[in-house]
Amino acid sequence: MNLTAQNTAIILDSTSDWPEAAERFPNMRVVPLYVRFGDEMFRDHVDLSPHEFYERLRHVTELPSTSQPTPQDFIDAYTAFAAYERIYVLTVSAKLSGTFQSALLAAEEDGGDRVRVVDTATASMAMAMLALAIQRRLEQGTTDDEIDALVDRFRRDNRVVFTVDTLECLQKGGRIGKAQALAGTILNVKPILSVEDGVIVPIARVRGRQKALQEFGRLFMEGTENRPGLHVSIAHADAPEWVDVLTDLVEKARPQAQIDVVATLGAVVGTHAGPGAVGFFWLQD
Repeated sequence: MNLTAQNTAIILDSTSDWPEAAERFPNMRVVPLYVRFGDEMFRDHVDLSPHEFYERLRHVTELPSTSQPTPQDFIDAYTAFAAYERIYVLTVSAKLSGTFQSALLAAEEDGGDRVRVVDTATASMAMAMLALAIQRRLEQGTTDDEIDALVDRFRRDNRVVFTVDTLECLQKGGRIGKAQALAGTILNVKPILSVEDGVIVPIARVRGRQKALQEFGRLFMEGTENRPGLHVSIAHADAPEWVDVLTDLVEKARPQAQIDVVATLGAVVGTHAGPGAVGFFWLQD
């Protein structure tokens, strides 16, 4: 089967932090996760914008909780794309959320093999970058085998590095161990973290924002070459001051790189990363 942007849809969950996907591409759709403040439940990026989320966060004493979409949420998305012969669903790492399982259950309800659910083994803008890589192929015509090969290479080669102001949010959300969070607090350092094999892992500890930026630059230089096809994205949790310095880093270090998306982390990722977090993503395609 020849897959094109006219017969193949892409569905992402909202932890991709790319709510504009559907505005840019008619064959894309985003299924929101949920965030709960007390008795109030909101759909990520739909009922609660990133700006509104961080404003609320400043005035609460207890962190909000998050939850995955229901299978029905995905069924509704699949139904909305009834005219498409193939649907690729890209979800946040199954080791970080039950979203993949919800999408899979919904695919079974859809029947047949029209829906292909992909555990991206990552999170946030990395998922958006995979969607864009698939879209580039759809616009030229592609096949399931070619997309499968792309997904395998993406899981192996894409890189995510990020830092947070505090490890407390990741620890409370169960995304890292208590010992790692405690070590970061005691040493008063900025942890540099990554997503490897679907889980969050610490890769370095540095003192201060400038050292963190230098570490981002070192990892970026070591992991890339200055040639066409290098795609970069930047995301932050209410920390826009990072955008210009990371954009400048990319333009000076790898002038041929293309910055695909710059975004603010939404409520779900922001709940776990905490205000002040910044993520730096790249993929050689």
